[in-house]
This record gives sequence, structure tokens and C-alpha cells, in this order.
Amino acid sequence: MSMIGHSITEVDTPALLVDLARLEKNIRRYADSAAKAGVRLRPHIKTHKTLEIAKMQLKAGAGGITAAKLSEAEVFAEAGIEDIFVAYPIIGPEKARHAARLAQHCRLIVGVESEKGVQQLSEAASQIGSTLLVRVEIDSGLGRTGVGQEAVGKLCRQVLDAPGLSLDGIFTFRGASFPEASSRDPQILGRMEGEMMVAIAERLRHAGIPIQEISVGSTPTASSAAEVPGITEVRPGTYVFFDRMTTQVGTSAPDELALSILATVVSRPTPDLAIIDAGSKTFCGDVIPANAGLEGYGATIDGQNGVVIRMNEEHGTVRLAPGFSPEIGDKLLFFPNHVCTTVNLSDEVIVTQGGVVKAIWRVAARGRRQ
Repeated sequence: MSMIGHSITEVDTPALLVDLARLEKNIRRYADSAAKAGVRLRPHIKTHKTLEIAKMQLKAGAGGITAAKLSEAEVFAEAGIEDIFVAYPIIGPEKARHAARLAQHCRLIVGVESEKGVQQLSEAASQIGSTLLVRVEIDSGLGRTGVGQEAVGKLCRQVLDAPGLSLDGIFTFRGASFPEASSRDPQILGRMEGEMMVAIAERLRHAGIPIQEISVGSTPTASSAAEVPGITEVRPGTYVFFDRMTTQVGTSAPDELALSILATVVSRPTPDLAIIDAGSKTFCGDVIPANAGLEGYGATIDGQNGVVIRMNEEHGTVRLAPGFSPEIGDKLLFFPNHVCTTVNLSDEVIVTQGGVVKAIWRVAARGRRQ
């Protein structure tokens, strides 16, 4: 039976609910911010992995999308999205060939951060006669992937000299929480990120290396990074839904969080505890709460009645606030800590408006790992 038009109280659990009005507002907020700054918004689809949301972002003004995996990019290319940046180092002959084939069907940009990556992409592109646009990734402080500033010029020249490749620019991901961060303010960190990357690009240009695109930014830092003269593109992702982590750093307010988890109370072992039918296979488990300054793995949407303090695969243990005593069978709404990994655990999201189900969207790129 279709749930369209039914109250969310009739939705079977566990389920991911998306508040359409909040989603639309969040999409517009970041589109307007990028447009005001005069930079391209290239949202990262790893957050939602959903065709309908990507098309909403493009309609609002986004100039292409970002993916983490070639298999993700393929899903969106097959749906007609023609400008895709895979912001991840492509390593391995299989992946290089995959990228070269995909570049024949859309405008594909890929990341590199090593000589081996350049060689493999060049060989694959040359073999089938395609051209891959390449951006060199720079480690701007996160310590994850990317070359150091002293090595970027050499790698850019290798791209320029490689058959089948075309140097498109440089990119980084720094985020708002990284080793040796000099501030906890995302706005300050975003400006620093932008200024660092523009300075690197200017040094490269002065050395005769043509840098067209300077791509930066996360959901917390995108708006301030975009205001740095010279930045051409920002790549936020979580902003479509926001989550407890973005609220913790001050990027979102609780009434902007657009995705929640609907769960049913299945047991009441003690007066201050409830067991729900949503555990680690529904809530994300990749964020250690204490490391993110959060309490628990999720919280009721009012922020105070219940906190998910423990998880098993199919069970969530909720510590209840004094005076809050849900009965077995009651349904509760929770905000997750990290929405990106939460969405990747589900086949679909249920779109709601005013407490009524409006649509059901498939998480089309769910589980695309390669």
C-alpha cells in the first residue's frame, strides 16, 4: 500500500523522514550564498545519494555535482547530470579505465595526488582516446589525502605533460575540525582555507602553471571560503539536511535539520530507559560522540527528552529525561549525529510536509563503493 498522503504516524519503522520545506530552504540558502559570492556551487551528493535532491540543487543554481566514487558519479551521469567532479584520488588500473570510459559520456573531473595516479589515468585515457580533466589535491591541514605545498608544482607539471589529461586546477578539503586548527570558528577557518588555496594558485601561475579552478569548502566553511577573491568553487554536502554535528559547530540551528529517524519503542526495561527498533544499522556509527562534542548517537528532535546512549545492530537504548515516559508502541523522532552515513544505510527516504507523506525517494547511489 502506498503511503503517499498518509500521516507520518502511520509510517512503518525505522524510517528516514525528510522535511521538504526545510530541505528546500537549505538548498536555497547555500545556492544564494554562492551566487552572492560569484562562485560555482558544486554540492557533494555523498550526503543524499538521491537523484531528486541533486536535480533540486541544480535547478536552484548549482553548476554540477561532486561525488566521492566513480560508481556514484555513474548513477548521476546515467540520470542526465553532465558535469561531475569525483573529489577523490583515482588509484588502480580498473578505476582509471572506469574514469576514462565515464568521461566519454559526461564532463568528468577527477582528483590526483600522486605520480602513480597521473600515470594510470593517462594510460587509461590514451588507450580509448578520451580526455580526463584533472585537479590536483592539496593537503591543507587535515592530514588525509593531498600533496604538500612544496610538491604541488611538480605534480601539476606531470599532469600537463601526460597524454589524455588536462589540468583543470587544484582542490582541497579541510573541514572545520583538523589537527592544529587555530580556531573553532568555521567562518575564520573558511577564510583561511580560501586564502591559502588562492596563494598557492598564484604561486603556480607565476611559475607558468595554468590554474583555472580553485575548489574548496565544506558545509561549515563554504560560505566564508566563497568570499575569498579568487576562489571559483565550493563543495558543501551536508547542508541539504544538516545534522547534530553541523549544529554543534554553529552552522545550523535545530529547526533547520531536515532529516530525522522515526523509530518505535519496543521495550521499556526501566523507568529511565526505552529500547527502540533502530540501532547501528539505522543510526550512523562512524562518529564517536565525545570526539564531536555530542552526547549519544542521536537525540529526540526536541533535544531533551531522549538520547540514544547505546546501539546494537537492531536495538537503540534511549535514556529518557525525567517526566518523559513513552509507552511500548509509541513512535519517536530522532536527529542523527552524522547524516551522510545514516542515509547510506537506507534504501529510501520518506519526504514529508506538514506531517503528511508527500513522496518516497530511492537512495539511488546507496552502497556504491568503487
